[in-house]
Amino acid sequence: MTGRRGLSGQAVVDAATAVVEARGVSALTLSEVARELGIKPPSLYNHVAGLESLRRDVALRAVEDLGRRLGAAAMGRSGRAALRAIANEVRAYAATHPGLYELSAQARPEDEEYAEASMRPVEPVIAILRGYDLDENEAIHAARTLRAALHGFVSLENMGGFGLDVDLDESFAWLVESLAEMLESSAARR
Repeated sequence: MTGRRGLSGQAVVDAATAVVEARGVSALTLSEVARELGIKPPSLYNHVAGLESLRRDVALRAVEDLGRRLGAAAMGRSGRAALRAIANEVRAYAATHPGLYELSAQARPEDEEYAEASMRPVEPVIAILRGYDLDENEAIHAARTLRAALHGFVSLENMGGFGLDVDLDESFAWLVESLAEMLESSAARR
C-alpha cells in the first residue's frame, strides 16, 4: 500500500462513510478506512485525531443529510400531510442508510458544532408541531415522542424485529396516524 498525494480530511470522511454504508457502523475502523483508501493506517492520523473523531465526522455528515431530507419532505406541507412526509422520510433514510441513520441518532451535547447540526433534522419537526398550537415545552415533549416512536419502529424494522405476517407499511401508517391523532387531541384541549 502506498499513500496518495493530496489525500484530504474530506476524502477520509468519504471513505469512512463508504465503509459505514457498505458494512455498517461496527465495521468502521481505522484499518478498514485505510484499506478503502489504499494507505497504511498510521497515515490517517495526518487527517483525523482517531476513530472517535472519525465517527463524529461521519455522524455530522449524517445529521446534516437527514436534516436536508426532512426539510425537503416537509416543504409546503402542514398538519398530517407534513407529519406523514417526515415520518416516511425517516423510515426511507433508515432503510437505505442504516449505518448513517444509526450514527445520526446519537446525541453529542458537549460538541457545539455537532449539537448545532443535530438540530437540523429537528427544525422541520418543530415547524410542523407549531401548527398544533403547542407551547414550547409541549412541543419538545411531542418531538421526543415522535422521535421515539419513529426510531423504535424503524430500528425494529431494520433489525428484522417484526415477525408477524401483517403488512409493515400498514403498521407504519397506523403509527403515524395515531401520532397525528394524539397531536390533534392535544391541540383540541387548548
